[in-house]
Amino acid sequence: MQLVASSVAEVVASLAAANAREPVTGFDLRRMARVLEYTPEDMTVTVEAGITLAALQQKLSERGQWVPVDPPHADTLTVGALLAQNSSGPRRFGYGTIRDFLLGIKVALADGRVIKAGGKVVKNVAGYDLCKLFVGSRGTLGAIVEATFKVLPWPEREEFVKVKLQTTTQLQDFLETVNASAITPVVVDVYDERGTPTLVVGFAGAREDVEWQLQRAREIGFGETASLEYEQRFWNSSDETRSLSVLPSQIAHSLGELAAESYIARAGNGVIYYRRGRPPVKPELPRELMRRIKDTYDPKHVLPELSW
Repeated sequence: MQLVASSVAEVVASLAAANAREPVTGFDLRRMARVLEYTPEDMTVTVEAGITLAALQQKLSERGQWVPVDPPHADTLTVGALLAQNSSGPRRFGYGTIRDFLLGIKVALADGRVIKAGGKVVKNVAGYDLCKLFVGSRGTLGAIVEATFKVLPWPEREEFVKVKLQTTTQLQDFLETVNASAITPVVVDVYDERGTPTLVVGFAGAREDVEWQLQRAREIGFGETASLEYEQRFWNSSDETRSLSVLPSQIAHSLGELAAESYIARAGNGVIYYRRGRPPVKPELPRELMRRIKDTYDPKHVLPELSW
């Protein structure tokens, strides 16, 4: 059953009914798309889970602010799905993931109970951090219905530069040079669309600081101006995408092993998205712990099952 709701009460009622009859296979909360509370002076915002990330960013941009995450398909990605999948984009290296900006959530559990975790202020350290438990849980533990985020001002300036490479060995050399330099990029990506690996670094912040970093980047070989258009081109394809997480120090080696036709790698974080390459070797997961958590929050297994 696909759970469709326009209010927290409807989510609760649907979960209670599902508990008695049939399991839930997914959530459609797009009717729950309100901005519940926005305090620009405190740099916090509370929204319903059905609002899209693009709509939320548009609202925040009216006051020169944003939630600093940039996953693909922001125009259709809801806040609930963003949290459930822990989605991220190229600026992850400099800003972090959505869990770094999540202050509090409201969750409808499988038995119809509604719980809250965290709060609506930045300094909130009481109790267990259940926010991090539900982020990335893919709806297997409960339906996130509301979320509160801390927001940041838009940077004064943002610029990207790139260098085209010949081999993954050259990529490793460049990454080591970047790590040893004084620059502090918010984006460190490498992509390959036509057999030519291209390393991109991006800078954001005060105008003078960005200009200084651009000069240092040019000194170590980043001679071409760039943009994030490669990101849009990659995700606009309908081809199957695989992913792999490795140590950042293993990015160049792993890309060589995968032999992918096209890819984007978050070289600063160790996350690789690729197409038409070798299947990744999946890391060993704490399956028993994950089953125990699932059984605690959803003993009747009403919600979507864990995927390995």
